[in-house]
Amino acid sequence: MELRQLQYTLQIAADKNFSRAAEKLHIAQPSLSQQLSKLEKELGVLLFQRNTSTVELTHAGASFVEHAQKIMDAVEQLRQEMSDISQLRKGKVVVGSMPITGSHLLPWVLPAFHQQYGDIEIALLEDSSMNLEKLTASGKTDLSLLSLPLAEPSLSWVPIGEERIDLAVPQQHRLAQRASQAAPDPVSLSDLKDESFIVLKKGQGFRKLTFDLCREAGFEPNVVFESNNIETVQSLVAAGMGVTLVPRFIARAKRSEFIPVYLPLAEPVPSRTLVIAYRHGRYLSKAAEAFIETFKEVMHRLAEDGDKSLHS
Repeated sequence: MELRQLQYTLQIAADKNFSRAAEKLHIAQPSLSQQLSKLEKELGVLLFQRNTSTVELTHAGASFVEHAQKIMDAVEQLRQEMSDISQLRKGKVVVGSMPITGSHLLPWVLPAFHQQYGDIEIALLEDSSMNLEKLTASGKTDLSLLSLPLAEPSLSWVPIGEERIDLAVPQQHRLAQRASQAAPDPVSLSDLKDESFIVLKKGQGFRKLTFDLCREAGFEPNVVFESNNIETVQSLVAAGMGVTLVPRFIARAKRSEFIPVYLPLAEPVPSRTLVIAYRHGRYLSKAAEAFIETFKEVMHRLAEDGDKSLHS
């Protein structure tokens, strides 16, 4: 049994297709099939059930993939540890990020990290929070910027900051006049039970948080429109189509000509916890640890600076 055979099996299991797996592995499909057949013959079991268009793991295959992933993780951890022991400053960290949240935070974090660790490469992978959890659990990212709660039980996480949630309403809304006050009166979530809500589509972590907060306040949000982009959501609110909840860092970065009115919410003030997640038991290289520490430092500074740091 060879390490490359483990890698091949994991890729086939991920893609459920020999052609796609061979393409990603940069080998010919016949060679991939030959290596898998050789491995199955050595093991004396069938790892995949071949169908006309896809391949599915057998019971033995599922067990093999679980153990193979642990072995490949251990090999990668060994490489990382040896690199750290040799005190090399060079390295690469694959960072997963929620697109919108990342677009507001990473422009602060990445320059600060690059200034201190210029020889370490950061590779970004943007996806929905649901997909990012899966990618992180499968080792496709070293670290991922996510918010609690996490659905994937195999992930560990480090908190990097608490972000308040604000209410966004149209300028002509009955509550909008509060924004003109020096210290606007907070809005109780329960007062929004009859409002029309614009929310993110399924698969976005903040959508679930919005629903959870509304349910805790005693009502199910009346959703009139959904979007994949929270900036589109804010623009639709500004156009008078409804109200929404918005993370404060995003609310402060006004990038559109359609700007809603943002209001604080009453106690207990809702918030979301931003975290850097990684697969449980995965060795974190010094480069990865440095990235986490830099992110925490920047988040602390942004929280202290408040509106001055994030005002556009």
